[in-house]
Amino acid sequence: MSNLPIKLQTIVEEFSLLEGREKLEYLLELADRLPPLPEWLLARRNSMDMVHECMTAVFIYAEKEADGGVRFYIDVPPEGPTVRGYATILQEGLSGETAATIAAVPTEFYLQMGLQQVLSGQRLNGIGAILEHMKRLAAEAQPATARP
Repeated sequence: MSNLPIKLQTIVEEFSLLEGREKLEYLLELADRLPPLPEWLLARRNSMDMVHECMTAVFIYAEKEADGGVRFYIDVPPEGPTVRGYATILQEGLSGETAATIAAVPTEFYLQMGLQQVLSGQRLNGIGAILEHMKRLAAEAQPATARP
């Protein structure tokens, strides 16, 4: 699928090579890679965009970098490892891309990963919901120099 940014396409391909339970195990490994929020953003966590469609609390902040790419900061509690895995996929796959590139990612790109083989449709809706919030935030992102 050529309309995925290369970093996201690489993650999608990694998942597509895995079988059954391996997909879930890899998703949980990715959950552990989600970085903590930077100090400057911790105090502002409650003012971050919240993804209400997810069963687990997901908070997202986006800012535009000098080169036009968008950097995402995502916070998901450790009690939601599946959602943390989604957040890692999207943060690693989309951070640094332009708002236009992010907007072009199909909402159901995750079907190419084969996650529907190991997760329920309700669980999968979360990754699409996070992506939709990231698209909106990317379009509205302010330069990093404008941090309050």
